[in-house]
Amino acid sequence: MGEPAYKDKRYTWNDYRQLPDDERWEIIGGEMFDMSPAPTTRHQSISGELSFQLMGFFKGKPCKPFIGPTDLKLSNEDVVQPDLMVVCDQSQITESHVEGAPVLVVEILSPSTQRHDRKRKMELYARAGVKEVWLVSPLPPGIEVFLLDGATYRFMGMYQIEDDFKSPGFEELELDLEAMFDFPLEPTPEVYVVKEDGAGYRAKDVL
Repeated sequence: MGEPAYKDKRYTWNDYRQLPDDERWEIIGGEMFDMSPAPTTRHQSISGELSFQLMGFFKGKPCKPFIGPTDLKLSNEDVVQPDLMVVCDQSQITESHVEGAPVLVVEILSPSTQRHDRKRKMELYARAGVKEVWLVSPLPPGIEVFLLDGATYRFMGMYQIEDDFKSPGFEELELDLEAMFDFPLEPTPEVYVVKEDGAGYRAKDVL
């Protein structure tokens, strides 16, 4: 992936707040990452259905789901936008963002940002104390579930369309994976290659 234009520059929450509203960026460890391009229709279909199911499950409960893009501030130099997150401490919810680690974070993987999500963001979520992380793969369809175990995550299972989904943190939660991965387009024969450099996200000096 790209390097910051000025390597000695460390970005903060205040820098992030000055970014244009029509651009999507994240800060991890003081480095700025451009999260373009826009999500695919398959990504958005999965996000919408999963959001619908989580909203239904948590209705009337203390925990509240938030759909991306919603700013999540984990420190003054760590600001990200998960695809979905669940917050159970109402004091973390502000008018503009969520402050501090949610109970659950969901990332829907894409070819261009998969390495970013699996490595940088997972390491960040572990440091911040996010208890549970789901990594959702559109193709092949499935959900990987991780539970925080000390300073790292323990893999709890991979759930595909025919499986009964289980969340370690929300035992009564049931997901309709068939509905979630119901998409009208046939998978394309394109082979996705995750590149470390310049694949859909880059660091950039914007201020």
